[in-house]
Amino acid sequence: MAFRSLADFVTSLEANHELVRIREFVSPHLEVTEIADRMVKNGGKALLFENTGTQFPILINAFASDRRICLALGVNGLEDIEAELTRVMKEFLGPKAGFMDKLKLLPALKEVASWLPRSVRGRGACQEVVMDKPDLSKIPVLTCWPADGGPFITLPSVHTVDPVTGLRNLGMYRMQVFSPDMTGMHWHLHKGSARHFHLYKELGRRMPVSVTLGGDPVYTYSATAPLPENLDEYLLAGFLRKKKVELVKCLTNDLEVPADVDFVIEGYVDPMEELILEGPFGDHTGYYSLADFFPRFHVTCITHRKNAIYPTTIVGIPPQEDGWIGKATERIFLMPIRMSVAPEVTDMHMPVEGVFHNITLACIKKEYPGQAPKIMSALWGAGQMMFNKIMVVADQGLQLTDYAALARAISMYVDPVSDIHFLRGPVDILDHASTKYAYGSKMGIDATRKYPQEIDSPSRGGAGGEVHLPAPGAGGEVILPDFEEKFPEITGIRTDLMNDGISLLIIAIKKSKKHHVRYLAAELLRKDEIRNVKFILFVDSLMDLSSLSQVVWISANNIDPIRDCFHLEREPGVKFPVLCLDGTRKTRQFDEFQRDWPNVIVMDDKTIRAIDNKWPALQLGPLVTSPSHRFKRLVINTGAVVDENL
Repeated sequence: MAFRSLADFVTSLEANHELVRIREFVSPHLEVTEIADRMVKNGGKALLFENTGTQFPILINAFASDRRICLALGVNGLEDIEAELTRVMKEFLGPKAGFMDKLKLLPALKEVASWLPRSVRGRGACQEVVMDKPDLSKIPVLTCWPADGGPFITLPSVHTVDPVTGLRNLGMYRMQVFSPDMTGMHWHLHKGSARHFHLYKELGRRMPVSVTLGGDPVYTYSATAPLPENLDEYLLAGFLRKKKVELVKCLTNDLEVPADVDFVIEGYVDPMEELILEGPFGDHTGYYSLADFFPRFHVTCITHRKNAIYPTTIVGIPPQEDGWIGKATERIFLMPIRMSVAPEVTDMHMPVEGVFHNITLACIKKEYPGQAPKIMSALWGAGQMMFNKIMVVADQGLQLTDYAALARAISMYVDPVSDIHFLRGPVDILDHASTKYAYGSKMGIDATRKYPQEIDSPSRGGAGGEVHLPAPGAGGEVILPDFEEKFPEITGIRTDLMNDGISLLIIAIKKSKKHHVRYLAAELLRKDEIRNVKFILFVDSLMDLSSLSQVVWISANNIDPIRDCFHLEREPGVKFPVLCLDGTRKTRQFDEFQRDWPNVIVMDDKTIRAIDNKWPALQLGPLVTSPSHRFKRLVINTGAVVDENL
């Protein structure tokens, strides 16, 4: 289903009881964020703020439920898109025995042609109003979090073209507003528009850029989609909406944009110009991404529809709206992965706590030894999957969203010494735990049942030692008496998972000396305080151990696997059958970590109180308390960067 405009989508949301209009004035400076965060973490509806201090209303949380993401993409369920894409790919990629089989492709070719974007003459609805002088301050751009460097456009579709091939790229990159006619352009190192930027720099030419906001929500989704290089995102949009996208030429550059979007911000980036310090920004990892230098985007023209709506989003501690966008990507791109990269993959899931790139879970139909590591390598080499940090591969039939069942499978089938695989490579530039910017490591966990050829290691009784694994399903044993007296640095311990057949011990520690985690792990294992436990996770003393969601989110963010996941030796050449994981914050003092460490994102108390007081006027029902209250214990100090002296 194609929406004629963003307003058309708002009407659909309202008709499906998925939207609340807020008529009370709410400031785009922090207040919209605080309300949106309360609603998204409590199953709330999409919000349309009608009184923003500008002529434009704000739409937020429009994708943030299973129902709303399906409405946005025009389907009853995400599996419908998966099935449709499977059908199309099989028609084109299946064997063609003869002329008649090839002739049968004609209807399919006609169908695909109906999705291709089309250029149209004249102006579009997006150009109904042309600002006399481009002024971004007239748009209600959010300042999302207290330590943000300023207001950020967070849901833009950024259009660039390859200066050599002329092929278009559509991406989503945050844009910090510095002045009425200039923003930063935070395109990541590995993204298509960043590659275009370097090509323009080599040619010594200005780079035309156009940014759109709104229109059919499919456009917004397509800007986030991890498509192969040189595949037009508007072809995907046409497929999803079952109607081709009509494009019009911009007024001050030669780029084309959808005729029915709400806003068009035209301009250029000069690759020869000095970069600007952009950030910090409260990011989707739940931590601030710290200030760094990025290109300047100069605005030459702003046009918009009459009665335009400004779409935006916030990111931060999960879950947030982007989690549902990620779920759509997970379902839509499973079949292309199976058909082009890893046909044995039967299911894939990215938990929201893994913030997209930190954790990937996969099931495979295993048919030979070594197949799980082969799949890890294949997926790590597939597009944006290169950013994945922790990958678990299990047997088909396991429900990947049943995390307890998955943990029991890991406990039963994983040898902590031989079934953990490490690799160095690119990581997301937002990964704050990697020793070096954009370069770190990955860990693959083979949780499949093993063939005899795969069972040959010292920890399984093979050559080199007599250390044995726990019995299948056994969680392990911890000798608890006098723990606090023996190890005063331990501030908390969680052993209950072992009673459920999950061989994981979680220990909270207050570090006070260099390499404290490794020292403590050695003391615990060599003094036989811990027996038959396969995995020991160390976290900071500030952690709420009762919340496994919080433990997973923080630990996955804080680990660089090769550096922080380690085995200890019982004696020379013989390893304990235990994998220790250091999920603590890394410091210069105790860990010799040289990069600045970011703070966890929470709202300031002043804004929380303001929204508490304003809540009755918002007509959102009984007071929903701020999610930030649950996370303030994780914050070291005010500001985006952690002060190591605190």
